[in-house]
Order: sequence, then C-alpha cells, then structure tokens
Amino acid sequence: MNASPRAARAFSARLSALLFAFAPPAFADWGLNLPRGITEISRDVYLMHMVVLWICVVIGVAVFGVMTYSIVKHRKSVGAKPAQFSHSTTAEIVWSVVPFFILVAMAIPAAKALIKMEDSSNSELTVKITGHQWKWEYEYPDYGIRFFSNLGEASRKARELDSGIDPRTVPNYLLEVDKPMVLPVGTKVRFLLTSNDVLHAWWVPDFAVKKDAVPGFIREMWTVVDEPGTYRGQCAELCGRDHGFMPVVVEAVSAAQFDQWVVAEQTAAAAEAGAADRAWTISELMERGQAVYNTNCVACHQANGQGIPGAFPGLVGIEDKLTLEQHLDVVLNGVPATAMQAFGAQLSDADIAAVVTYERNAWGQQKEEMLQPSEVRAAR
Repeated sequence: MNASPRAARAFSARLSALLFAFAPPAFADWGLNLPRGITEISRDVYLMHMVVLWICVVIGVAVFGVMTYSIVKHRKSVGAKPAQFSHSTTAEIVWSVVPFFILVAMAIPAAKALIKMEDSSNSELTVKITGHQWKWEYEYPDYGIRFFSNLGEASRKARELDSGIDPRTVPNYLLEVDKPMVLPVGTKVRFLLTSNDVLHAWWVPDFAVKKDAVPGFIREMWTVVDEPGTYRGQCAELCGRDHGFMPVVVEAVSAAQFDQWVVAEQTAAAAEAGAADRAWTISELMERGQAVYNTNCVACHQANGQGIPGAFPGLVGIEDKLTLEQHLDVVLNGVPATAMQAFGAQLSDADIAAVVTYERNAWGQQKEEMLQPSEVRAAR
C-alpha cells in the first residue's frame, strides 16, 4: 500500500475526530488512582491504599518472578530433573506465617482508620442529609435552615430528550446543582444521613466520605474540610431511573463567609414564610411556576408538557381532566403506585401555588386559572 504522507495524516485526523466524538465528557479527568482528598480521613485512606497497593505489587513481583525463574531454569529441555519429595514442613510454615504477619501489619492501621472514620464525637456543626428521588435535602438544625439541592439548570437542559445540546459543552455536566451544601473550613461537621424513599448513597471522593442513606434509619458520618473550594460527588447507589442526575456539590468557605450565608438563608426563609400572606398576580405565579416546573417536573413531563408516551402522562389539557382542587391534591400528596411523588414536604406554599398555576396556563392553554399560596396553606 503506497499511501502518501498527506493521505496518512488525513486518515489520522479523521480517526482522532471519530475517537473524540465517542469519548466520554469527562475523559480529560480520567485517572487510575484514588484522589488524595482534602481531609485528614481522605489522606489516611489514600496512604492506606498506597501502602497496601505496593505491598501487593512487591508480593506479585516476587511470586511471579520466582515462578518465571523456576519455569525457565528448571525446564526439561535443559535437563532439569524433578525433585523426589511430597512436602516441606519448613516451606509450609513459612508461607503460612509470613502472610499472617503481613495481614496483621496491614490490619492494624486500617482498623485505626476505620475507628476514626466512625468517631463523630465533639462535632461543631450538624447537617441532616435526606435522599429523595432524585435530589438531596439539606437541613441545618442549629440554624433552622432547610433546602433542596437539584441538578443544575445547564445539565438539566442538556439531558432533556432531543435537547440538541452537546453535553461536552456543559461545564461539570451532571455534577452541578442549583443550590450546594455550604460548610465552614476547619470545622468538624457531623452528617446525619437518611432517605425518604429508596436506598441512596451520599459520596464526595475528596472527603473520603460515602455511606448509604437507608429509609427509616439515621446513619452518621463526619468530615473536617481543610481547604476552601468546591467539591463534587454523586449518589453512589442505583436509586432509580434518574440515578445519574443526583449530584452532590459542597462549597467549603471561611467561617466568616459561612456566617454571612447563614444570615442570608435565614432572611430568605423568613421572606418565603410571608409569601403566603399576600395575593399574587397570575404573571408572578407563572414566572415562578415555570422555574419550579423546570427544576422538579420537566424530567418526566418534558419542557413542552407532552410527557413521555407510555411512561409519564402529558400535562397539556390537564385543566379538562382535573379540577383545580384535584390538581393541587396530586401535587401535594402524589399518586400512590405511580412515579408521581408527593411534593407537599418539598415545596413551599408559594412554589406549589405557582407550579399548579403554570401547569394549567402554560403551553398555549391560557385558562387564567390561579391558585394562591394561602389556598395551598389551607389545603395542607
């Protein structure tokens, strides 16, 4: 085959483009080892991992080296004669005792690390984490702060059916949220982990923290973040059809910045509590309802309200199927035996009033049907 250099380069360029087209979005971050992390526990875990890895490497090299040497040195073609014995007591003692001491040498520091990982005593801050299909709920009991953390808008739009958006163009695709957990650096934080529905698992690799969230149980873990920054993780349990869209994002900030964040969240919560006491216009409800719908409903019912045939019903024309009161009941309490979850505990009165109003007036329906937050509060 007499191909010119130019043709060879063209073929190479086409091959590279093809491989890149099928490369995963995070290919540039691909690696073989554990992250070192930015907490004491993560560094302990990394050290233990590397020590055990190199012990295994040395053992593997030694064992396969001896095997290779024996096969080459004592092969029949060079005239080697097999030894005439059935066993060696000395060899059996050596290959039993030496591995025992190696395992003990690895087990002692590993046990210390495991005990330290479970010791959440003397914590300075408590955060309750609740897994939902498919989002995380964070609650700071000491400060009266509670919020949900959903998949970020850019990732959500890219993952929609026929979105036309290349996921590789979305920063931190499927690893971004609309509202991250916020923690102060240098503070021992105790996490109380549970689930509202199915098994989930809260995992942040840089913290070396991962534990299952089990419905009906409260499980503990802890961390001390040493360096400010943004740290990302995921749900590490196969929790349902949208499992891949349940990321974890933690913002580690200084103590002063954390105090400012607490004040801002408490102020916003107070303002939200008062939202049900005033009358909203339909334009206000529609604007807020669209944002609530895009965060909580669009994955199943789609941006155009058509749903997914055979899986999730469309909402276009819902005002002809359900009365306003029935529609509110479905959003508040869900529909048993279906994928429609109850949003009564997840959304505020204003959010529920807005999303119900939006669903009954969006997509060209224009029925001018409204639901006020005060009506939602009365229906709870």
